[in-house]
Amino acid sequence: MTVKDSNPDTPPPLQPEEETPISPASEETPADEQEITTAIDEKLTAGRRQTAAGRKFGTFSGVIRPTILTILGVMMYLREGWVVGNAGLGGALLIILMAYFITGTTALSLSSITTNIRLGAGGVFTLATQSLGLEVGGSIGIPFYLAQSLSVAMYVYGFMEGWIAIFPTHHPLLVVLAVFAVVFLVSYISTTLAFRIQVLVMSGVILALTSIYLGLHSVEQLQEPQILGKFEQADYWTLFAIFFPAATGIMVGASMSGSLKNPRSSIPLGTMTAW
Repeated sequence: MTVKDSNPDTPPPLQPEEETPISPASEETPADEQEITTAIDEKLTAGRRQTAAGRKFGTFSGVIRPTILTILGVMMYLREGWVVGNAGLGGALLIILMAYFITGTTALSLSSITTNIRLGAGGVFTLATQSLGLEVGGSIGIPFYLAQSLSVAMYVYGFMEGWIAIFPTHHPLLVVLAVFAVVFLVSYISTTLAFRIQVLVMSGVILALTSIYLGLHSVEQLQEPQILGKFEQADYWTLFAIFFPAATGIMVGASMSGSLKNPRSSIPLGTMTAW
C-alpha cells in the first residue's frame, strides 16, 4: 500500500528534460559534409576545365615577349638619357644594376614558387594566396591590381611625350585620349588581338635597338662621358626612383597564367629568359 504525502509544501518530483532536436543548420552530418565537398570539387574541376580550354599561348608568346616589351618600355627610352646626363656613365650603370638586381631576386622567387604549386588562373593573386594564405594574398593582389591599372596611364603619358616631340603641333590631351581609346578597344575585343599587336610592337623595338648600333659608325660625333655626374637636377635616389619603373615588368608572365598552355614551366623559363 502506497502512502501519499499530504504536505502541500513538498515540491513535485523533477521531470527529465526533453532533448531539443538539433537542426541540420546547427550541426552538419557526415552526409552533408560529403555533399558540400563534392559540390566544391565539381566547381573546381569545372573551373580547371574552363581555364585549360582558354589556354592558348606558349612560353615565347605568353611570357617572354610581353615581359621584354614591358621592360623595354617608355621609361627606358625617355628617362635613361636624362639619368646618364645627371648621374654620369658610372652612376647610371650603378642605378641600372641595382634596379635589375632587385627585379632579378623577384624573378628567382617567382620561379621557385611557380614550380612548387598548382598554378591556374589568377596570376599573382593565386601565387600569393597559395603561398601565404587568402588574407595576405588579397592584401597583395589588390595593390598589385591598382598598380597595373595606374601603369596604363604612365605608359600612355609617355607615348604622348614621344609623339609631341615629333609632332609638336598636336594637342597633348587629344593624343592621350586617342591612345587610351585604342588601348581600351584592343583590351575589350580579345587577348588574342592584343598579342597579335605585340608582334608589331616587338618589331618596332628591335628596329629601334638596331638603329642605335647602326649609328655607332660616326665615332667623330661621340663625346667622352663623365664617369660620375654632378647630380644637378636630382640626387642619386631620386634618379633611381624615376628610373626603376623601367626595370619592372617581370611579373607580366605570371599575370598571364590563365592563358598559358603550361604555366608551371612557361613562367619560370620565360621570366628568367626575359630578365
